[in-house]
Amino acid sequence: MRKLWLFYNSTVILLTIAVCLGFWIWSPLIFGQNTALSFPVPTSFALPWNNQVSTLDIWAPTQNVQNTTGPQQPEISGLSALSYDLDTNTYLYAKDIHTKLPMASLTKIMTAIVALEHPKTNDKYLVTQEDIVGNDMMGLSPGEVLSKEELLYGLVLPSGNDAAETFASNYDGGLSHFVYGMNQKAKSLGLNATHFTNPSGLEGDGHQYTTAYDLLVITHYALSHFPLFKTVVATYQESIPSTPTHKAYDLTNETNLLTSYPGVAGVKDGYTPEAGLCLVTYLDYKGHHILAVLLGSDDRRGEMKEILDYSLRQIGVTPPPHD
Repeated sequence: MRKLWLFYNSTVILLTIAVCLGFWIWSPLIFGQNTALSFPVPTSFALPWNNQVSTLDIWAPTQNVQNTTGPQQPEISGLSALSYDLDTNTYLYAKDIHTKLPMASLTKIMTAIVALEHPKTNDKYLVTQEDIVGNDMMGLSPGEVLSKEELLYGLVLPSGNDAAETFASNYDGGLSHFVYGMNQKAKSLGLNATHFTNPSGLEGDGHQYTTAYDLLVITHYALSHFPLFKTVVATYQESIPSTPTHKAYDLTNETNLLTSYPGVAGVKDGYTPEAGLCLVTYLDYKGHHILAVLLGSDDRRGEMKEILDYSLRQIGVTPPPHD
């Protein structure tokens, strides 16, 4: 009788907990988003409050810092920078990594994430006249229809603003919903120092900003969860043949260090007068994996090479010869 009583009470307790948690989780859908009910987990991580929550695999860099008694740190013009050893979870270089700064076309890393997590079921992306913005272009024409993969190459290699806008205009709800999704995705990654106002990184649509730390987390997420993204950002040249729905494209990535620094495998560059020269670089060299971020630089290529050289020396690896 006692065992039956214990079983009964345990069942009641578990059911009560389940009902309460269910009520907390789904109350926004029942009572509206502004309900005063509290939830023990931040709402940014709960699906009813944030439709960009796709995984509980939340990654955050550790605060470990490599011993700085080794090689002399590079002196750079960049306003913020870091390099991070993904194998040992250690910062190899850090300069003002939590300072909020504009990020120009580094925005497109998040654009790629939202586009890849919400693909069109028919894989047909229609280009409109409104999608043709800015100077950096893939070269799209209104009325063309491309695939997700084709647009992704255009988004990354020539940093096509037209590709970014096409992804956004084909999103369920259009441009404003896409940008909202970008900001919600940042929150779902635990980031509170990043804000987007458009999918391209162009100035003029509001105050856009991020930090080197946040970009480290965003880029790590993109590289870890999307093999296509990892392939595209490591591509120097891509030829897309014509189809009945679009013309041919010959795309080249001329800004990152893919051909001038052995081991570099992407990721993305950016520039506006407001943001300065920006660069996120992924290095895979002799079994070592390093992510580096540089914001507000006067010489992103030269300074990124200095940061990579320094980072390799910090872990006891001789940097490769490079141009």
